[in-house]
Amino acid sequence: MLSGIKHAHSGLRWIVLILLILAIANAFIGWRNKKSYTDKNKKIHLFAMIFVHIQILIGLIALFLNWGSKVTLSMSNFYMREHIPLMLISMVLMTIGFSKSKKISEDPIRFKTIFIYYTIALVLILASIPWPFRGLGNGWF
Repeated sequence: MLSGIKHAHSGLRWIVLILLILAIANAFIGWRNKKSYTDKNKKIHLFAMIFVHIQILIGLIALFLNWGSKVTLSMSNFYMREHIPLMLISMVLMTIGFSKSKKISEDPIRFKTIFIYYTIALVLILASIPWPFRGLGNGWF
């Protein structure tokens, strides 16, 4: 079961990153071109946020199922000091950005708010993923 959850968490990372990049690109284009904020835009931003929340839940389930297993000190430090806190901060930033954007009536400012919060979240997510070249984690998938 743990193996399946870890694979789901690792594979879902790519969907989350693609959705987040699409949401950021959508927000940037909407902001710079002063487009109207439509339901389609809202759904793109909402789905990116929802998938980040799902990814965090799967990660927390994997963490608790893996609790007490033998891991190296460097891996333990990475997950407890970097990965989990930065992922949670990213999720909170996206939630705040999405919530703030709903209260803004000017569409370009709405797009700008999403763009800023989601971009900061993406940077934190990219920094805290255990990429294979860092010697942490399980690989690319």
